[in-house]
Amino acid sequence: MISPVPTFVDFFAGSGLVTQGAKHACVPVWSNDICPKKAAIYQANHGFDHFHLGSIEHVRGSEIPRGDIVWASFPCQDLSLAGKMGGLAASRSGLFWEWLRVLDEMRERPAVIALENVVGLLSANSGEDFRQLYQALRERSYKVGPMLLDAREWVPQSRPRVFIVAVKEHLDTSTLEDTAPNWLHPEPVRKAIARLDDIVFWYMPRPQKRSKSLSDLIEWDAPVFDKTRADALFAIVAPSHQELLDKLPRSRRAVFPGYRRTRLGRQVLELRFDDLSGCLRTAEGGSSRQFVLLHEKGRWSARLITPREAALLMGAPENYKLSESYNESYNAMGDAVVVPVVKHLVDHLFIPITQAAHAFGSSKKATQVRLIA
Repeated sequence: MISPVPTFVDFFAGSGLVTQGAKHACVPVWSNDICPKKAAIYQANHGFDHFHLGSIEHVRGSEIPRGDIVWASFPCQDLSLAGKMGGLAASRSGLFWEWLRVLDEMRERPAVIALENVVGLLSANSGEDFRQLYQALRERSYKVGPMLLDAREWVPQSRPRVFIVAVKEHLDTSTLEDTAPNWLHPEPVRKAIARLDDIVFWYMPRPQKRSKSLSDLIEWDAPVFDKTRADALFAIVAPSHQELLDKLPRSRRAVFPGYRRTRLGRQVLELRFDDLSGCLRTAEGGSSRQFVLLHEKGRWSARLITPREAALLMGAPENYKLSESYNESYNAMGDAVVVPVVKHLVDHLFIPITQAAHAFGSSKKATQVRLIA
């Protein structure tokens, strides 16, 4: 028996990177976001027919097509360390409860729910926010398993995120479960689930070793800052980091990304030296844009990360359409989900689960037919 292609619903869809990571194996039937600028990027890449522009507060679940898989990357501003940490009771991250209302209104609940957010979700309000979220899903007859995945496993960007996968509890997912925590459950997850019952330890294979580093994605011919602006940036490099830059061999081509931070009342540019990008962010998240210092043939230059570099660091294909505006493109990428992380979840968890759901549904219908006969 061939299983039908699962349908996919994407809440808080932003610029469409979750849909990008799922559409190789799923049919996107409905997506939404409140931001017109991100919506324009989504629609340029995935079409207009299934996208709903507007606040989730105005969405009615009864109007949404049936989805086998429902994804929700609800706002992280109130859960991020860069934000005010207001948690799920605050206005932005509190939209989780509006999403839950929509879920309750849907004509048929999905087999799979995936929630994505920053690691702060696990510890916000001393862990109470995560416990409330977990309990809300359990009350709706879902078994729940949180994971922490760092995008650096797939792309050259340090980007740890929490993924909570909930599955209808009557479905047999035993072949996808582990008996104890594994690589998906580092200390922040283990601490968050310590006092919870019936947690599912999902299992997925670890991805193959990443093939590219940050220096492989850099647009070496992109315009750089003029001397005055570059000198001003180099002047605030942390002293210990400047010592490392001074030791760099003249022949080495290298890139060093960094963010401006305030330390002891003064601005400092803190760099990375592992050929990885720092976590891409948005101004809305309370952080700044990422700079790169470039070294080639003994010469130094500096600039901001380009929108195309940001897109590649998020795992988007090279032909993914962006805005003509730097800020719109950068913010759209910084507020998204890394494509190959989504694809890994789809291939190793979501598709097997939806196949199990289809098999269960077919078996149930066959039983009903026999009883009628």
